[in-house]
Amino acid sequence: MKLANLIEEYITFKRIKGMRFHSQARNLRLFARILGPVDITQVDPNAVLGFLHRSKTITSSWHQTHSTLNGFYRYAITRQYVMSSPLPTIVPKGPKYAQPYIYSQNEIRALLDSSWALDDNYHRRGAFSVTTFRTLLLLLYGAGLRLGEALSLTIADVNLSDSLLIVRNTKFFKSRFVPIGPKLTAVLQDYLNARRETYGQPRIDSVLFLNYRRTALAGQTAERYFRLVRQQAGVRRTDGAHYQPRLHDFRSSFAVHRLVTWYQQGADVQKLLPQLSTYLGHVHIRHTQVYLTMTPELLREANRRFERYALCEVSHVG
Repeated sequence: MKLANLIEEYITFKRIKGMRFHSQARNLRLFARILGPVDITQVDPNAVLGFLHRSKTITSSWHQTHSTLNGFYRYAITRQYVMSSPLPTIVPKGPKYAQPYIYSQNEIRALLDSSWALDDNYHRRGAFSVTTFRTLLLLLYGAGLRLGEALSLTIADVNLSDSLLIVRNTKFFKSRFVPIGPKLTAVLQDYLNARRETYGQPRIDSVLFLNYRRTALAGQTAERYFRLVRQQAGVRRTDGAHYQPRLHDFRSSFAVHRLVTWYQQGADVQKLLPQLSTYLGHVHIRHTQVYLTMTPELLREANRRFERYALCEVSHVG
């Protein structure tokens, strides 16, 4: 069987199982185009190695591509299209996962205040308004949404009378209700009013966030202009990590700041952690723990909690 035909069969197989398989499908089709109209049994291991090393450096993309090809060849081997995989047997060590950056309240204010940088005529072309940018940031931070979840929201998904968002078909193929507070509700109401003045009465199936072309705001566009505003605000890492603060880090900041607030309120944090996990749309609490970077503020509040507990135990002993 031709490599390209088997790849299409494999993509169909993965999607029948309920996987989106978008980026993986693009990678596999690119693999087929670069190797040409070869039979699956004639794939040269050197050509596979060349495909993996297109970027010349070992990045997370290298490992994602290797994982995708490995899954494809496991499929081919179990169905006896090939006897072995042409993938390299020695896999280089992958880069560390990007350590979440926890924005301080002052940094969040600085980012909002620096959003005027988007109002330059050069940046308006195909981009989005300052109001859209500020609302997106506040939504990511105030509701702990993933960027893709926020950009997929439609008008029908925003129920401001009940202060409720409906997040549909998330990373784990589940939908969930996300309650929001009065301040974020007011921010979204102001944005909808401004949106209505600019674009007219929206259809309920229209996406919430639009660019100047009146089409859905793309994640890559939001990330690109966030970098511009972040540089303007002077928000950057000082810990030597390769990755600079990202939009996704607002989700981590939401989770950590929620823990700090619970500690300050004297709440039972261990009991509330599963609720935080559910709110974030995680299927297991371990997925939430990835977001919980130990900041000085969180450590301070945890230490205070321990000191109160320890002193209470000492008083009981005495």
